[in-house]
Parts: sequence; structure tokens; C-alpha cells
Amino acid sequence: MNLYTKQILVAAAVTALLSGCSTDIDVQEQPTQTSSDPVQSETAQDTADSMQTDSAKNSIEPTQDAMESERLGTQWGDDVGSEATMVDIQRIDDEPIDEMQVTYADKSYDGRTINSISLVAGKVDFSVAADRGQLSIYRDRGNYFIQGQAGQAYRLVYQNNSANTYEIVATVDGLNVLNGDAASRYDSGYVLQPNDELVIEGFRKSQSTVASFIFSKPENAYAANTPSGSIDNTGIIGTVVYEIYNPNQPKPQPRGAQAFPADGNHAPAPQ
Repeated sequence: MNLYTKQILVAAAVTALLSGCSTDIDVQEQPTQTSSDPVQSETAQDTADSMQTDSAKNSIEPTQDAMESERLGTQWGDDVGSEATMVDIQRIDDEPIDEMQVTYADKSYDGRTINSISLVAGKVDFSVAADRGQLSIYRDRGNYFIQGQAGQAYRLVYQNNSANTYEIVATVDGLNVLNGDAASRYDSGYVLQPNDELVIEGFRKSQSTVASFIFSKPENAYAANTPSGSIDNTGIIGTVVYEIYNPNQPKPQPRGAQAFPADGNHAPAPQ
């Protein structure tokens, strides 16, 4: 089933709206395609201390490391229309409430096959979709893996199973998918509305266009061809989750937000 709906760009805070800031933005995208496959969720057991992919690779068991010929990155694909409008949100807490990472390569991974990863105690499900359905995720000792093929398009899919509103900070190959900057867990992200689905199709180029995610050889990846990235960081998809609220309403109390180690690129959360 294909669903084509408008994508909405939202500002991180009132100050961003007033200043015309173009870097502190949150974006809400609506699904372009959903899968009818049954969803089997697993909770991420081991989250990385950072969204930097060097530490991510160090956490992976050697038996699951991809050979050089199997490595993949993500290149810019076709332009996809994505209209945007501005709104106003704030984070409930400065620290994320959950985070996870997935390694991908053109490799036959070992481990249990699952359809989705459960975040925020099951309130959010993460999966990866291709043109012909979901890609299987392999779980091995708390790490997660996806097998892709060069030339294959894919999308990041987040399903909100709760009445809460979340901010999804997504990264591919160590780059923030919103602006192409080097990834930090404190970056701005996309808005995931209550009981809704968020589909991120590619790297955002403007308020009206994204460049679709396409698996590629590492040397052709966006990260290998931009000053903000590195070919060494290819092969990792990262997600950080914040709970957010409308600042025109009373601020909810933080509900057991998990603290994470300090980030070298730490920037203040939107006020």
C-alpha cells in the first residue's frame, strides 16, 4: 500500500522561528510507503555511548565484521518532493530517552531475524523498508545488522505506538540526515506524532526536497564526499529519541529520562 502525504518541517523552538535559524530545525515526515508484513519487535539491549560510528564499530563482535568487499555506504539518490511548514516544539528534557544503532553491509549476518527494533520500552518501533517490503534485521548479542545491496533504495520507518510526541534524531554514516553535519545526539530531528508513522526517505536538501537513501560502495557514499563526513564512518544508521511538547502548554515532568555520557558536540537543547 502506497501512501503519499505532505512532509512537514517544524522548528525546534520559538527562538529559531524568530531568528530565522536554518540549522536548529525539527522535521516531521509522513509515510510514503508502508508494508503489510507483520511486525515483530525486539528491544535494543546495548545502546552505544555515542552516535559516532567509530565507537559503534568497536562494539560489534569480530565475527560479524564485514570484509572490505562487503562494506556499504549510502549515496544521494533521486530527488523526492517534500513540502514543509514551520511549527513550534520543545524537548521535555535535555537528555535523550533512548538511542540505538544498526550496522549494514552486503553480508549474510548471523543472529535472530526480526522485523523491527523496539525503542522507548515499546512505545516506538524502528524498521527499514525497501521498494519490495521490509528489510530483515539481525540481532546478535545486543547488536543489530541489516544486509543491503549496492543500488538498493531504503527508508527509515518509525511507528509511534503511544499518545506521546517524540523527536527522532536520525543519522546515516555519521551524518545528520537533516543538514549533513557530523552527527551528535544533541542535534535536531524529526517530529513523530502520537500514534503515527514517520518515514525518512533521504538526506534533506531543502524545505521541499530530500535525496533518497541508496546503498552504495563506501567510496560513492555521501559521507565520503562531503567535508563533514568520512568514508570510515559508512555502514551505520543511528537513532536518538527525545520526548517533546508544545511550549504554549504546561511543560510535562520528565518521566525517568535516561542519562547518557557527555557528547563532544554537545549543544544546548532548544529553549
